[in-house]
Amino acid sequence: MPKITVKKRHVIRKSQISELLERLTGEIGASADLFRSDRIERVETDAPVGIYLVDKKPLLMGTDDWTFPTLRGLVEHPIPERRVVVDSGAVRFVANGADAMRPGIISISPDIRAGHPVQVVEERHGKPLAVGIALLDAADMEQQEKGKSVKSVHYVGDDLWNLEI
Repeated sequence: MPKITVKKRHVIRKSQISELLERLTGEIGASADLFRSDRIERVETDAPVGIYLVDKKPLLMGTDDWTFPTLRGLVEHPIPERRVVVDSGAVRFVANGADAMRPGIISISPDIRAGHPVQVVEERHGKPLAVGIALLDAADMEQQEKGKSVKSVHYVGDDLWNLEI
């Protein structure tokens, strides 16, 4: 992700908040309640994803199709859904923005759908390293022996991670 410049930010209406949380619930189920707030702001940037501030922290991101927690959101509110666990050998690469490759993946949650966001976590402590888009459904990913499984969108140390507002 290139350097993010904030153009403007504004509080979104209650109807937009409920629509946003509905999309989030579609992705992560009941865990969406962790991100419920009366004050959610939309930040207009030049980033390819929309950024939403929950209580002045960039905890959510999304497109027209999906909404998902940012890494900061996943660190503050860990969720069990949409997890791809990578072994310790892959941690360094994924944390630097590399896509998650099948040989480095040791576990896949069954709720993963192709084209939808997932969290990539490390095996030892379960800490999130990246948010990416699944290239395959969970069943197909289990069958896959090599190649890319998750395309990285946001990772530790990128501009969204370092975004100060």
